Amino acid sequence: MKRTLLLLATFLIAGSGSIQAQERGVGPGRGHGISEPVLWNRYTVKGEEFSVNLPTVPAMTTIKVLRNGDQKRQLQRHLKTSLDGVVFTIDVFENPKPRQSLEDFIAEQKANTEFDPATERSLMIYGVPGKGYLSANKSSPGIVQFFATEKRLYRFAASGPDVEGRAGREFFLSIKVGKEDGIEVSDGPGYSLEEDTGERVYRGKEVDVKAKLLTKPEPSYPGKALESRASGLVILRVIFAKTGRVESIRVVQGQPDGLTEKAIEAAKRITFIPAMKDGKPVSMWMQLEYNFYF
Repeated sequence: MKRTLLLLATFLIAGSGSIQAQERGVGPGRGHGISEPVLWNRYTVKGEEFSVNLPTVPAMTTIKVLRNGDQKRQLQRHLKTSLDGVVFTIDVFENPKPRQSLEDFIAEQKANTEFDPATERSLMIYGVPGKGYLSANKSSPGIVQFFATEKRLYRFAASGPDVEGRAGREFFLSIKVGKEDGIEVSDGPGYSLEEDTGERVYRGKEVDVKAKLLTKPEPSYPGKALESRASGLVILRVIFAKTGRVESIRVVQGQPDGLTEKAIEAAKRITFIPAMKDGKPVSMWMQLEYNFYF
């Protein structure tokens, strides 16, 4: 029986439009179209009990400290990213025995988070209780939500001039507590909108003329993956640099048996005309998705 291999490669231009390759087979019938971008992805941390939508891969640090009061060792994680001047943070606190209540946790956090107690409202997500507040500093708008599970305490916060706008709603309405799903984040710097050199990297909606793809080679299917029938979605974050090269390739979501490596190889072979701003070529970040399947 003849084996037919279908390969779908989706090229998403963050913050603008996207160029999307239709379903592709070994034979003819290949094409492309334009669709709206998917800017946000759902992220989680392995072993944790939450997930949330974020616009980019967040930076994350994990440390162990002595808990206030009983000096027990406590694991803490801090995740952070931003979009259009709105800063999003997630703080995770291990809650060893004797367990700290939600109320005690909130009282303790008052020293680190400025919020107005008069704005308190009760929350419930998948049976997990929580409370939400608005910032006490009127010149610096912000929203913070606290949740407590049996083993973890969570603080979700957003601050910035448009925190109650579309980005803030996307963040808070997507929060799941007690459920772990999404792209796993590990400790590291995340994805910055600045290149390592310090040069500005723009999103699609910030430029005058978006980057234009010239060629978009398809990744081959490695033999090992064919044997194991491995499949799945590979997500890459890259910079379409003003020099005309694809740079700073970062793996957001990988797949086994050489699929990730083949996606990276294909991304490196993409050719394009750089984005333009104020009459000059500029660098622009993009998200590339390669869906390998039989």
